[in-house]
Amino acid sequence: MKKSLLLLLFSMLLALIMVACGGSEDTSSEPEEDTEETAQQDSNDDEQAEEAADEPKEITVDHELGQTVIEETPETVVVFDLGVLDTLDALGVEIAGVPVDSVPDYLSQYAEDGYENVGSLFEPDFEKIFDMQPDLIIISGRASEAYDELADIAPTLFMSTDPDHYLESFASNVTLLGDIFDKEELAAQKVADVEASVADLVEKTSDISGLIVLANDGSLSAFGPGSRFGFLHGEFGVEPADENIEVSNHGQSISFEYIVQTNPEYLFVVDRGAIVGGESSAQQTIENEVTENITAYQEDKIVYLDPVFWYITTGGITATEGMIAEVDAAIQ
Repeated sequence: MKKSLLLLLFSMLLALIMVACGGSEDTSSEPEEDTEETAQQDSNDDEQAEEAADEPKEITVDHELGQTVIEETPETVVVFDLGVLDTLDALGVEIAGVPVDSVPDYLSQYAEDGYENVGSLFEPDFEKIFDMQPDLIIISGRASEAYDELADIAPTLFMSTDPDHYLESFASNVTLLGDIFDKEELAAQKVADVEASVADLVEKTSDISGLIVLANDGSLSAFGPGSRFGFLHGEFGVEPADENIEVSNHGQSISFEYIVQTNPEYLFVVDRGAIVGGESSAQQTIENEVTENITAYQEDKIVYLDPVFWYITTGGITATEGMIAEVDAAIQ
């Protein structure tokens, strides 16, 4: 009896162990199935990402002169706008051709061997450009009349900066170039840095007034809000000393007597003669017996701005950073 009872108990215990083991096996099989499904989903996601990356890139840009379709990241690039050249340099984008004779000193590396001279800012060398077979040509107002002929050679993009909405157009242009050349993150950071600098500047300029003039070998032109240098007022926050200056790309022609009558707190001066080889400097023109009694003269608030930044490479990242820094330093 005892042996039979022990045998029965042993059999029951063995059965329980087998059931437990069987349950354990059933439970463990479920995660394995889930893992296989997850792995398959991850594989599908990876394949979709690879397919998206393999799809040809295409960017369509509507601009003042037409529509330009850029089908892939350009490798051979010709640039006629020096502000764009400035931006592409700051973004680390390689270019192939520029108007070498017009390149400013701070971008002098583009005048060295290795870069094609594609003509002047106003007159492209069409034969040279055709031989280069560029993937993209970028122009601005100075070369606008050549747009159709250039567009017959390669996709040609017209870019400009709106002085009445300088920061907005600056940000739009930098962002677009970042998209075209796969420099999105760096472009976004550059735009954010400039916007932060302007915000800091505006806090300092809110209670000052000024007048900006262009000196051109003895002659003077004033610029107010909405004009070529109007972003000094509209974007950088300097109150205009005269609200009624004629809005013109070339400015309103003025006399020394006008400056005395306006009597600006700050007088900002762009020396065009220094760029085109004038015979007299802006300082020689501005500082004379007629103007020596104005506030800006007496308080050492005549500010001679970098003419390259303000007149030649306007709209570029380095130029814009430089213009902000000049105004900021002047009002400390």
